[in-house]
Amino acid sequence: MDSTVSYKPARYRWTILALLTLISTFGAAIPASCMPVLFKEISEDLGLSLVQIGTIWGFTSLAGIFVSLLSGILGDRFGVKLIIGVSCLLVGVTGALRGLANSFLMLAFLVFLNGVARLILPVNATKTIGIWFRGQHLGMAMGVSAMGMGLGLMLGPLISASLLSPLLGGWRNVMFLYGGISALVGIIWFIFGRENHEYKKIARHPTSKNTQFKQHFLELIRLKALWLIGLTILFRGASIMGMTGYLPMYLRNQGWEIASADGTLSAFYAASTLAVIPLSLVSDRIGSRKAILLPAIILTMTSIGILPFAQGFAVWILVILAGITMDSFMAISVTMLLETEGVRQANSGTALGIVFTIAQLGSVISPPLGNSLARFNPGLPFVFWASLSIVAVVTLIMVREVRKK
Repeated sequence: MDSTVSYKPARYRWTILALLTLISTFGAAIPASCMPVLFKEISEDLGLSLVQIGTIWGFTSLAGIFVSLLSGILGDRFGVKLIIGVSCLLVGVTGALRGLANSFLMLAFLVFLNGVARLILPVNATKTIGIWFRGQHLGMAMGVSAMGMGLGLMLGPLISASLLSPLLGGWRNVMFLYGGISALVGIIWFIFGRENHEYKKIARHPTSKNTQFKQHFLELIRLKALWLIGLTILFRGASIMGMTGYLPMYLRNQGWEIASADGTLSAFYAASTLAVIPLSLVSDRIGSRKAILLPAIILTMTSIGILPFAQGFAVWILVILAGITMDSFMAISVTMLLETEGVRQANSGTALGIVFTIAQLGSVISPPLGNSLARFNPGLPFVFWASLSIVAVVTLIMVREVRKK
């Protein structure tokens, strides 16, 4: 049967959303979120310093600087089904190869390769949702996909070190397992994923694809809102990236049990997962994205800044407060971007690629820079990461959003 008429886009979009949620969990999230809780074991096995660990954690985002814009261009040119499927398979292969690393340089290189494959997914998954969901359900759909991301970010720290590593015989076998799961998800996407043929008809253009890209790129880089949204995500993401990579090791060094230290990071992501859909729905209902995003930055910034002064149960409270808006912030931010005047379906992949490229810069520099401050005081990195969000508040205030009724 001809695939162009074998399904109804209005109905099949929910299947697409379910598949993208699965990809967010096992393709984009778990391969990265498993790393912080395994760093202790990895550092002992490979003889890594705290700064080297921070550098490796930063390398998970370094790839995004090189691939985010390219991934948007590839999605616009070749279609999201092919790009997402191939990326999932590559995430599986490169993720499994991390288990073969025997030195700092080799692990950093393999983590970078895994990031290249993995960071193609968020741009194209977001573009896909923007194609299949338009209007009043866009924010909710972004929230559902972000919930899948949050679920993966929660499961990685929760089970990787305390359950899977002892069960499978070490961190290397954990990498092999996650690699196989990521590849399997890619195969499922190839079987059930679809292109939206209504969008393909709209997107046809008589000009060449090279000319079309140049036109899109020149139009987009002139958009002030695009740069401001990118800088907002950059500084806010740098704060989150640094904190999540350091928190489990910090708490273990403070005398916490392994399960409890790793559990705080899982609680961070669990709070985000539970809150992402309600907050996304609220942003749809009130018609303003900034009304959610500004309080989100301030809450996270305050919680991270106070964290080194807290003890015991107070640490759990602050971590949960910091995590409540993590996934919803990203979902609502990209929704605001797709609603920006000048961003259309035909150039949305390129727009997302530009913003994700800007955003990754902070996540690369933040972990090793923050970790290096621990030599003066173990709590000082948290203060540094919290201060980065001040810039995010300023840039977000300057964004002129398109309010929806």
